[in-house]
Amino acid sequence: MGIGKDGALPWKLPSDLKFFKDLTMATADPSKKNAVIMGRKTWESIPTKFRPLPGRLNVILTRSDSSDYATVENVVTCGSLDSSLELLASAPYSSTIEKAFLIGGGQVLRELLNASACEAIHLTDIESTIECDTFIPPIDPLVFHPWYSSSPVVENNIRHSFATFVRVRKSAEEANDSNLSELTSNDAKKKKFEIQIFSFLPKMIFEKHDEYQYLNLVQDILRSGARKNDRTGTGTISKFGCQMRFNLRKNFPLLTTKRVFWRGVLEELLWFISGSTNAKVLQEKNIRIWDGNASREYLDRYTDMHADYTGKGFDQLADVINKIKNNPDDRRIIMSAWNPTDLKKMALPPCHMFAQFYVENGELSCQMYQRSADMGLGVPFNIASYSLLTCMIAQVCDLSPGDFVHVMGDAHVYSTHVQALEEQLQKQPKPFPILKINPLKKDIDAFVASDFKLVSYDPHQKIEMKMAV
Repeated sequence: MGIGKDGALPWKLPSDLKFFKDLTMATADPSKKNAVIMGRKTWESIPTKFRPLPGRLNVILTRSDSSDYATVENVVTCGSLDSSLELLASAPYSSTIEKAFLIGGGQVLRELLNASACEAIHLTDIESTIECDTFIPPIDPLVFHPWYSSSPVVENNIRHSFATFVRVRKSAEEANDSNLSELTSNDAKKKKFEIQIFSFLPKMIFEKHDEYQYLNLVQDILRSGARKNDRTGTGTISKFGCQMRFNLRKNFPLLTTKRVFWRGVLEELLWFISGSTNAKVLQEKNIRIWDGNASREYLDRYTDMHADYTGKGFDQLADVINKIKNNPDDRRIIMSAWNPTDLKKMALPPCHMFAQFYVENGELSCQMYQRSADMGLGVPFNIASYSLLTCMIAQVCDLSPGDFVHVMGDAHVYSTHVQALEEQLQKQPKPFPILKINPLKKDIDAFVASDFKLVSYDPHQKIEMKMAV
């Protein structure tokens, strides 16, 4: 959380300055502008030729004689943050100023970063080691949650990303341990977000929420997709060749515009990893997501997960983990479920059929190809499942999660889901939850459901959609 060295920025990042300028100048109403509030030392640290910052009202917090600034256009002075906010809320500024950004310096941010007046925090997250002498406090994770985070980029040999955190609660004291218990997703006692509407964010930030990739794709399919028949006889609207990329570094992509069955995601993935093909294992836990597509207890050639399959198969997951640990640059870190010789034996040929893993800068990413993608029911589940798998493998291999890239062949909306999805498209996203995994588990086969917790999953209500079979 370092922000400066010797009264200046200790890094040269043109993209950082561009992010700052674009963010603080962006307004929804072109007739208005934003205010940038700063301490006197921050003002003085800005090169003379760049001040006042153009296109914005510059508010300087100072208790000293303000005569030096009295004649400068687009500059006002105030003795405190409270008085500056009062000023901006009064005429003539109340009708001309859209948003107020507090931009520094260190003392001001240390006092006010987590203060009740702060709705959101926008920062450039620099990962490279740079010496600083001015620091700000960490962001309170009980009060602020990640809204958006870009993938890291390298500029001038400095690895960095951009992130926005939004206030979800009035204070940390009003949060409690129930926020950490999300295995029972319908728990009526779970504390909800106190802050529900996040459209106060600048449009350039609000629309970068990763969930909009899903919502925009659904909307595109509904508007311009092709009418297609399908094996179920239901009928679909379809598009071919689509991609989404979800950032796993700061939060977990469990959709919020409707409630996704998290316990089902978790138990199904653990079921997959165990090697079981018996849907009754899930049925006994009241998880019936496979009832329509797995009517047989076992596949024809399957005995049980403890049988000796020497010469009969290959443990792809173990191979993936071995390659990630011992040869992370291998371009064949792959799991494939598409076995042409066995397709006729399968109750249902695999939809998510191919996954490739990639290691970079201590991070693990996964790209999955899905031949058939049911946007209404299946895809929200698939996003969460492969993101969870990536996080689990990353932990087993002492890496951090990177990106989950979801590639879809036939991405379709069933005709019976159109109305429900149109309802979902009217919902605004909320911050994704944060995934916590028991750090002691380092064996992929050792995980159990109690090793996983979601912090503050507070989606919109469940939207009913029936599976086409």
